Amino acid sequence: MKTPLKPLGLYIHIPFCKQKCCYCDFYSLSGREDRMDAYTDALCAHLSETAPFASGHLVDTVYFGGGTPSYLGEKRLVRILKLIRKKYHVAKDAEITLEANPDSAGDWKMLRSLRRAGFNRLSLGMQSADDQELRAIGRIHTMEQVRAAVEAARKAKFENLSLDLIYGLPDQTMERWQETLSAAAALEPEHLSCYGLKVEEGTPLYARRAETNLPGDEAQADMYLYTVDFLSRLGYAQYEISNFAKPGFASRHNLKYWTLGEYAGFGPGAHSDFGGVRYAYERDLHAYIQGARSHAPMLSESERIPPRDRDTEWVMLGLRTVQGLDPKEFESRFRRRFQCFLPFLEQCRAAGYAVEEAGRWHLTPRGFLVSNQVIGGMLDALAEDKRRRAEAAARGDFRIDL
Repeated sequence: MKTPLKPLGLYIHIPFCKQKCCYCDFYSLSGREDRMDAYTDALCAHLSETAPFASGHLVDTVYFGGGTPSYLGEKRLVRILKLIRKKYHVAKDAEITLEANPDSAGDWKMLRSLRRAGFNRLSLGMQSADDQELRAIGRIHTMEQVRAAVEAARKAKFENLSLDLIYGLPDQTMERWQETLSAAAALEPEHLSCYGLKVEEGTPLYARRAETNLPGDEAQADMYLYTVDFLSRLGYAQYEISNFAKPGFASRHNLKYWTLGEYAGFGPGAHSDFGGVRYAYERDLHAYIQGARSHAPMLSESERIPPRDRDTEWVMLGLRTVQGLDPKEFESRFRRRFQCFLPFLEQCRAAGYAVEEAGRWHLTPRGFLVSNQVIGGMLDALAEDKRRRAEAAARGDFRIDL
């Protein structure tokens, strides 16, 4: 009897951009078009070299992220996907996502070629419906190009379309955010990702934050709560803090990150959770290309984590989702009682931050707003339980119920 193949996601990082946005801290580069061919060669070599280690896996999601993957060009993208299909066991119904900026996704014939090659999900970086807001954050597309890209995607037979939006932009008001949401919904995507702007250290936006008029925390919170309510009324179910989808269109690839599924990343800065090891590659394009050519070390970090030691991750990631935490799954996975969390969860329920439904605990929309604090409280409860049990074990007391 054959051993069933284990599910695996592949993440392909494309680090090229026509222009880097002022808020972005992902590893991406502008003005390096001269390295696109060499990088494609390196990716294909690395994918081929890694394939034997995935022989016991079924690739059910592939995600091309960036950077701006669409900027790499149709021929290079098709070449990479063809190699993946040749070297890996790829499921017939695999979700294969391409991130794209509207300015490089308006050619429906190019999109049709990608669709025929196997890409079946398109994620467009719309960000705002207001051209002035787009210019303020360094985006080079317009709302008209967003509409054109959506039209081209539909003409190319993409039936799974996602739009990325950002709230809390410089000078943004609630009214302007509502207009952006309405404009996005009018395009009828199957999926929407709505992120609060984060001013990351090291970005141009961070350097000029003092003279930038950014909405405060309360204003961002109001925008978030409006988003959840507005999209719910339109049939978009929230399934993670920032993600909303029509029935059947939740991102299968991103769900792997939040449910401790296995995924293997490729490219500079890409992260992986594969074979019981969490690892990441150096954020260095040249080092990655050279490493793939010469089989030189490319990792910036690597850590093997035993399955039963992943309880902290399970709690942190699970609380990001609307599915939340299943006590029975926790006890089965980690061989410890869920009851250590209950006093704190009851406090969260009383405050309106958490609910228990169908035997699972999950955060409410208001709970998501304070998720960092809630997660911190949960991890404190877990650490206290571990400390108490370690002290009991030192006394020779190994009872389950302590």
